[in-house]
Amino acid sequence: MKATIIQTHLHWENREKNISHFDNLISSMKEETDLIVLPEMFTTGFTMNPEKNAESATGETLQWLKQKAKEKNAVITGSVSVEENGKYFNRLFWVEPNGNVNTYDKRHLFRMAKEEQHYTAGNKKIIMPLKEFKVCPLVCYDLRFPVWSRNRYKKNLDNTCEAEYDVLVYTANWPHARAYPWKQLLIARAIENQCYVIGVNRIGEDGNGYAYSGESAVINPRGEIISQTKANEESIETILLDKKYLDDFRTLFPVGLDSDEFEIN
Repeated sequence: MKATIIQTHLHWENREKNISHFDNLISSMKEETDLIVLPEMFTTGFTMNPEKNAESATGETLQWLKQKAKEKNAVITGSVSVEENGKYFNRLFWVEPNGNVNTYDKRHLFRMAKEEQHYTAGNKKIIMPLKEFKVCPLVCYDLRFPVWSRNRYKKNLDNTCEAEYDVLVYTANWPHARAYPWKQLLIARAIENQCYVIGVNRIGEDGNGYAYSGESAVINPRGEIISQTKANEESIETILLDKKYLDDFRTLFPVGLDSDEFEIN
């Protein structure tokens, strides 16, 4: 499976400019891909003004995502400020080329920015099939919560096991001031869950004066960074994820057989 990460600046609370910018970036892509990952709140930046900036669950951005997914014959994912039934959500869209749409509402709302005072938390993950992989997309602050991100395993009688997912995706607006935790936690999630991890972050400065260095990354199940994206630079990078490599590593080092069973309230 090929995954493409798009690291770029965002226009503060300006949906039209951001959609136009991403439209140009995606249209410029020459290499074929299966998955395109955009940053968190890619149409507005990390805004705490949903009353002004949120759109309907079936609004302009979703229609544009459907168009681009069909055009590129690839899944596109990223989160948007959405209003539904009088509530606001930091909602990740998972849009397939055939027009199918799945959504995930960010569970862990970033209280240091008072996100929980403006948005409603989700309570259900999605696991999406893509090519030979199963993908679990999450949003930014979710990265700090290993239980929510944790892989589960079906243990078989023949002493083998099957993982719930193969790829974790984190779409983010993660400030440069906390870049070190961002990089270390992405690696940790890959190692502890024996999976590929994709982390896509923005660059530039937002309307509140916070700087973002990007440092987007793709990490293999051993915790090794396999992407080349540089800090503070706009870039589009496509990386091949090798399912055989993942399966062979899980067979060689089957930690899933010793994993703990748990429930999340």
